[in-house]
Amino acid sequence: MDNKSKIFFAVFSLLFVGSIAATYHKTLVLQDYMIEAESPCDPYTESCFVYICNPIEEECTGDPEEDTSYYKNISRNAKYIPRCDTEDESCDALVCPPDEADCSMTLCDPATATEDMICNNPTAYALLHPIEDEASDEEGDEEILLDEEGVIDEDLMDDASAE
Repeated sequence: MDNKSKIFFAVFSLLFVGSIAATYHKTLVLQDYMIEAESPCDPYTESCFVYICNPIEEECTGDPEEDTSYYKNISRNAKYIPRCDTEDESCDALVCPPDEADCSMTLCDPATATEDMICNNPTAYALLHPIEDEASDEEGDEEILLDEEGVIDEDLMDDASAE
C-alpha cells in the first residue's frame, strides 16, 4: 500500500470516528433532538384527533366510549422533557410551557385532515356527551334520607351511616 492510500484511509477513519463522536455528543449528552408524541386532548374544548379501537388489529372492550380515545400531537425538544412517568398526573412531560420556543401542539384540523384521520367537533361532542353535574348525584344521596313527606327519616339515616 502506498503512502497516498494510507493517508486517505487515515483521514477517512478520522472523519468516520469524528462523525460518530459528534452524533453521540449531540444526541446522548446534549439531548438536542425533537420528540413527537401523542398527548391527551379534551374533546369538549379542543379539536382532537380521534382513535377508535380496531377489533381486527387489537383487543377491544366492545364499549364505544372506552374504545375511543382523543389525542393531540406534541413536538418538544428532548432536553426540556422531565424524566417522569407520563401516567402520573403531576408529570408535565407532554405539556408545552408558555416560554418554551421549541415546543408545539398540533390539533386536528378538519380542513387539512387526510382520509385516515378523524377529527372531533367540540361543540357537537358537548351536545352528544353532556357533562354530568356532581351536585345532582349528591342530591340523590340526600333524597334517600327523606321520607315521603320530605322529612328526615332517622331510620334511613342510621342505615346510610352504617354502610
